[in-house]
Amino acid sequence: MKRRTPRITRRDFLNGTPLAIGAAALTPWSDLFGAALPEGYYPPALTGLRGSHDGAWETMHARVSGETWPATSPSERYDLVVVGAGISGLAAAHFYRQANPGARILLLDNHDDFGGHAKRNEFRVNGRTRIGYGGTESIDTPSAYSAVAKRLLRDIGVDVQRFYEYYDQSLYASMGKAVYYDAATYGRSALATGYGSVPWEDFVRRTPMSEQARADLVRVFTEERDYLPGLSLAEKRDVLSRTSYFDFLKDHARVDAQVLEMYRRWGISFWCVGIEEIPAIQVQAYDDGGGMPGLAHTMPRVGHRGDEPYIFHFPDGNASVARLLVRALRPDAVPGTTMEDVVTARVDYARLDAADADVRLRLNSTVVDVRHTSDGRHVDVTAVTGGKSRTVRASNCVMACYNAAIPYLCPDLPAAQAAALGKAVKVPLVYTKVMARHWRAFADLDVSFVYYTRDFYKQVELDYPVSIGDYRFGASPDDPMVLHMCHVPYFQDISGPEQWRAGRRQLLGMPFATYEQHVFNQLDSALGASGFDVERDIAGITVNRWSHGYAYNPTLLWEPKRGPGDQPPWIVGRQPVGRIAIANSDAGASADTNTAISEAHRAVHELLARNADA
Repeated sequence: MKRRTPRITRRDFLNGTPLAIGAAALTPWSDLFGAALPEGYYPPALTGLRGSHDGAWETMHARVSGETWPATSPSERYDLVVVGAGISGLAAAHFYRQANPGARILLLDNHDDFGGHAKRNEFRVNGRTRIGYGGTESIDTPSAYSAVAKRLLRDIGVDVQRFYEYYDQSLYASMGKAVYYDAATYGRSALATGYGSVPWEDFVRRTPMSEQARADLVRVFTEERDYLPGLSLAEKRDVLSRTSYFDFLKDHARVDAQVLEMYRRWGISFWCVGIEEIPAIQVQAYDDGGGMPGLAHTMPRVGHRGDEPYIFHFPDGNASVARLLVRALRPDAVPGTTMEDVVTARVDYARLDAADADVRLRLNSTVVDVRHTSDGRHVDVTAVTGGKSRTVRASNCVMACYNAAIPYLCPDLPAAQAAALGKAVKVPLVYTKVMARHWRAFADLDVSFVYYTRDFYKQVELDYPVSIGDYRFGASPDDPMVLHMCHVPYFQDISGPEQWRAGRRQLLGMPFATYEQHVFNQLDSALGASGFDVERDIAGITVNRWSHGYAYNPTLLWEPKRGPGDQPPWIVGRQPVGRIAIANSDAGASADTNTAISEAHRAVHELLARNADA
């Protein structure tokens, strides 16, 4: 396969001045320009290395390593300071303001944009703005949201029923998936189309698998066989909860080793581990019928979305939810009034930290110390902005940041609680968005998704087909298309949360050029023969690197069984301490927007109850 050298210029321009994005840009904008934001500041339009971008993580890593910054005499006073301006932090500010209209609130965030993992990516191609999601992608199963999360969505203007009109469920309906088989495992590399959309006998003939592997793959998809005969449903559930999907396929379905390798990384963008650490019961619950085989006739399938399709998606994912929250808090900064017009609204970032506002949002500010005053009546919060520390004082504080970082920031925590918070290991992953000038190669292949059995990126797929308000999706194969590629570090020799720590170190040490080169190589491999030219047809690349990504996942094989009275660490860790409460999806051990909002509501009401008793 020919290796192509990319010709994309990885620079963005700010007031006509080139600003390099990537490993060479080690300071945030606040360090380059001071605390005031420069004219034209608009992070969603930046390409290159985003997500946990360089400049956002170094100060906190220095804090964890023991570096300290001096507290200053409090220069500002607030009713509430929120550490973290992701969806949970923004929701906390919203709930607090509902209970206390006119309250003075400050949100602090280490990134150059608000929204946390709900990241918006914009591209300009052919004179049009195309929008992609760089993190949290959808309102998954809104009917299952908590009452407070449903109410918040309504309060900020989200009507989920409208997505049935905005999401084109027919566009990709006839298109299948493809699998790109690697040469190291299968003897030669090959793209096999029709996965899940043609008869399995036809699909396997397109693969480079051995005859035995082909026969086994057809068998596990078509044979109506119970692989755990003689067991009750309760007994099956117990076995499947203790058995990895890898071992289920190997020991119960008895498939060839090539089939095992085909699925080893299949679910890594969801569970962020290989199938050797995923309980088979999890696959049974989440399989969409054309994904991971073998369990359909072993026990009845229990779906996790009920009758709701996976369509509740803004073009920028839940970044629009974050924008709507900011609009509710600061309507002068986000023009418009509806869930439709927020998609194309241009945020006025210069207004977010205006001194005359009751609610202020300060970006590029890393909190390094949070502690009660000596009388316990206030909380002093010290943050580093532009390389300098500054302390503000608040009557209350919500920690809506990475929970495992909180013990390094809050000296008031009891030791047992600090230890529990430290177990909240976040999962590293990368969402790379590729701005393609067209998607003709996908249409010609009749596929919307390509899975790679053993490559850097697990997949490439077409963007969700959503047209909303003034934003129109490129429905023609000749229209520009944002492609989604996902990378999760995989270590076959490391198990448990330690693999996520190793993955984090790997991601932070990897330059943008490495992510980019894998994009070119993999798209060339799968699509080059169908006419896609990576040098000609890629207009831009944004790498959303999340070294601290998904919340800790407690559903994997290593999670210990707990008795009725045993509280898991995320519940022990989230307990309020004086005037400090703890939110974020980490506090609910579930990486979704429902949890982020629900935990924010709990944290705020813990503070309100404490204030009422004071």
